[in-house]
Amino acid sequence: MRRPPAAPPRLARPALRRRVWLGLPVLAALAAALPAAAAAGEPDLLDSPVLRKVRDTGVIVLGHRINSVPFSYLDGNRRPVGYSIELCERVVDAVRRRLGLRELEIKRVAVTSATRLPLVANGSVDMECGVTTNTAERQKSQAFSVTTFVAASRLLTRRDSGIQTLDDLRGKVVASTIATTSIRYLASVNDSLGLGMRIVAGQDDVDAFHLVQTGQAAAFAMDDVLLRSLLAAAADRDDYSISSDALSVEPYGIGLPRDDAVFKRLVDEVLTGLYRSGQIHDIYQRWFLQRIPGRGLNLNLPMSEPLRRAIARPTDDPDPQRYR
Repeated sequence: MRRPPAAPPRLARPALRRRVWLGLPVLAALAAALPAAAAAGEPDLLDSPVLRKVRDTGVIVLGHRINSVPFSYLDGNRRPVGYSIELCERVVDAVRRRLGLRELEIKRVAVTSATRLPLVANGSVDMECGVTTNTAERQKSQAFSVTTFVAASRLLTRRDSGIQTLDDLRGKVVASTIATTSIRYLASVNDSLGLGMRIVAGQDDVDAFHLVQTGQAAAFAMDDVLLRSLLAAAADRDDYSISSDALSVEPYGIGLPRDDAVFKRLVDEVLTGLYRSGQIHDIYQRWFLQRIPGRGLNLNLPMSEPLRRAIARPTDDPDPQRYR
């Protein structure tokens, strides 16, 4: 019986193997390039001066306050914590991921009412995570994220003083904190209404409150949530009251470098993502409706309607009328 002829040699398979093998170096190069592509992220991500600096140094700089409870303060271990700090740390996580960095160091810089704006404007701080009101005037030197909180400036006075309105302060000494919107508002209405007030500035909120406690001032004008925080921690809290009438509306935002639209967009995307997902309500509850870490007090401050509206329709508008 004749055997069938042998099959011809199969040349295609070795050729295929050769093509695959010759392609492996190319595939390896592409795989090695993936982290670089991730680092570039969106086509314009590294058009951001802040993000380029962060990528090159592996460091991002956060400005924080030391005693602005519950937004930005030092806990028992002298570590900055708070509502604003937590929001900024969510942004840091996103920056690390978007730049493809395995690690990202956070450098923390303490700021005050007087130094916070200049440090953002001159690039020393990448994000100012405190209690800064977004105003049209301030937007000339720096940018702001979408609104993260809405406060109202009010008067803190001794309960037996009978003071409730600005008109009750005619000819009296009134305190506020240096370089704040509250002290500027006082100066403005003092001139426009001819109230004859003598306005004195505390170096910080605690210092300004002390002026009322020691009788050196009849009232302390400041954002209501900060006044509530001060009173909650004061041993003589029952001796004081906070006015029901609001002097002004104060939309807070994270302070950002002015001419870095790419970085601002990333920050806003993180915040609006927290708003859309509802995670912002858990974060809010942690700082305003529970015992504040390291301070042992609870503000019991439900989210206001102006803040709910700002979360439902995020905006970086500095106009107070937008929040009324």
